[in-house]
Amino acid sequence: MTISTKTSNYTHPSGAGGLSTEKVIIAEQLTKKFGNFTAVDNISFEVERGEIFGFLGANGAGKTTAMRMLCGLSIPTSGKGTVAGFDIGVQTELVKKNIGYMSQKFSLYDDLKVWENIELFGGIYGMKDKEIKEKTDELMHILNFENERNKLVGSLPLGFKQKLAFSVSIFHNPQVVFLDEPTGGVDPITRRRFWELIYDATSRGITIFVTTHYMDEAEYCDRVSIMVDGRIEALDSPKNLKKQFEAKNMDDVFQQLARKAKRVDS
Repeated sequence: MTISTKTSNYTHPSGAGGLSTEKVIIAEQLTKKFGNFTAVDNISFEVERGEIFGFLGANGAGKTTAMRMLCGLSIPTSGKGTVAGFDIGVQTELVKKNIGYMSQKFSLYDDLKVWENIELFGGIYGMKDKEIKEKTDELMHILNFENERNKLVGSLPLGFKQKLAFSVSIFHNPQVVFLDEPTGGVDPITRRRFWELIYDATSRGITIFVTTHYMDEAEYCDRVSIMVDGRIEALDSPKNLKKQFEAKNMDDVFQQLARKAKRVDS
């Protein structure tokens, strides 16, 4: 199953048919060491506002460690970086308040009702009670969740959970949303619908930073980086990467690079 590519129905925030020149993520020689082990080795890259940036790597490549630094959850050993304009080394709490995050497990509480999850995360992100209430009602209408409002999240179908989790991650209108394997374990139709949500978010200027094991999803990104043994070995648009590696698809590109890996743990 395929979905329409982003460029066919997407207008970037710059209004000129290309990405905005505003740098929402900047990483400069970021390094993370654990004793004698270097999990992330001197990586540098930038991400534009409204961009879908794919961050790929096999198990042990270091991508999870890198993402934790960018989310303000782990302090770099050396190097520097900013996310949403805040220093990831010294302004970690401000970084956390200005980003969204969604994992494969959807980052929701199954034993709380739908509206309780929304209000909980709104409070965590520092929103005021009045704003939370107003936006909760608005979100229920947009998602057509009026009948699910008082249901426990654990009772919802998988597709509903995924839609709710993503909506919660952008509830506070962050500049950047980090998606860590967000479509793992879901069926192709649900994955397709999820990417439609991503396109809608980027049309409003939200930057998407996504990791995925599905190489067909890498094709939907504006640019893709591929990490091997803690380093970024390739970074470009899917089209250019396929041309560079003389590959038919992104899976071929990924396999060519992943075969060079020497380590298995990050």
